[in-house]
Amino acid sequence: MSLNSIKNNRAFKILTNTFVLIFIPFFVWMLFFDENSYLVHRKFNQEIEDLESTISFYKIKIAEDKATIKKLDDSLQLERFAREKYLMKKENEDIYIIEFDTIKK
Repeated sequence: MSLNSIKNNRAFKILTNTFVLIFIPFFVWMLFFDENSYLVHRKFNQEIEDLESTISFYKIKIAEDKATIKKLDDSLQLERFAREKYLMKKENEDIYIIEFDTIKK
């Protein structure tokens, strides 16, 4: 192949076009090296997905806690909750906590 045949090649003409010579480094720079690059955006999108899953988790927990608070309006339920959760007792009352050993010997 001679130099003239290479210069007349369609791919060579496209690649040596001034606009293409400027666009390719610009595209590579924007894709990998810029502070707003594709890689940075991908990382931010992953963080957004993680935060949205955290938000949905806490919304579920808030709904459960609201239901628990609504149940605790009843004094009997409040007493039961205090006894089970915080091991509270009435005066002159003894509480025995029985723990079962789950390890087989």
